[in-house]
Amino acid sequence: MISKKMEAALNEQINKELYSAYLYLAMSAAAAEQGLMGVANWFRVQFHEEQVHALKIFDYVVEQGGCIELAAIKQPETEFKSPVKMFEAGLRHEKFVTASINGLVDLANKHNDHATAGFLQWFVKEQIEEEANAVDILNKIKLGGESGAALLFLDGKLSERKFEAD
Repeated sequence: MISKKMEAALNEQINKELYSAYLYLAMSAAAAEQGLMGVANWFRVQFHEEQVHALKIFDYVVEQGGCIELAAIKQPETEFKSPVKMFEAGLRHEKFVTASINGLVDLANKHNDHATAGFLQWFVKEQIEEEANAVDILNKIKLGGESGAALLFLDGKLSERKFEAD
């Protein structure tokens, strides 16, 4: 059984994860509008991953006997002028999510909620991967340039990404 405070914080995190999904779907649309279907694919896979993250937390709250309280999801930014702007925004957002997950771990530890602290370790590790992926792609775009063959090559590579539910 989780505390009401932990339950509320996890419900808030579900909202953040669903917002993340919306944000990545908006980025996918922006990339598609720019003719970068590989980048669009990469962000669409991110969209699906964020939905899975929200459902993992949702299921955990239910399994712990908590109540789910879904709140409105704010509209994400929708205009991204370039792939660099998309991945910079994605990295900023992932850092925000990392801080939020770390805050949840701190709260669980403060309340001696070992089950939730253990559950959240998957998300801690996931956030390391999320930030590293964004940095890697951002560095490649900056190194190769936003126009020409390098961007087309990277777009092709990003089109290979497939969604795999955990």
